[in-house]
Amino acid sequence: MQRMSARDAKNGFGRLIDLARAEPIAIEKHGRAVVVVIAFEEYERLAGSEGTDNEPPKGERHPLKGDQ
Repeated sequence: MQRMSARDAKNGFGRLIDLARAEPIAIEKHGRAVVVVIAFEEYERLAGSEGTDNEPPKGERHPLKGDQ
């Protein structure tokens, strides 16, 4: 698994997306991994059938879509 600093991830977000489509990328703050960025297809695989419709339960907002 590749690692990237939070600063590099912020400054090179497009590159982060490209890398994460190929393999998980650990994002580090102060030298410690804090999150992992993965391709959406990998997320769907890990989430199983529950996570494949891209919609939150009724009455809840999607955490990434906001108030659309």
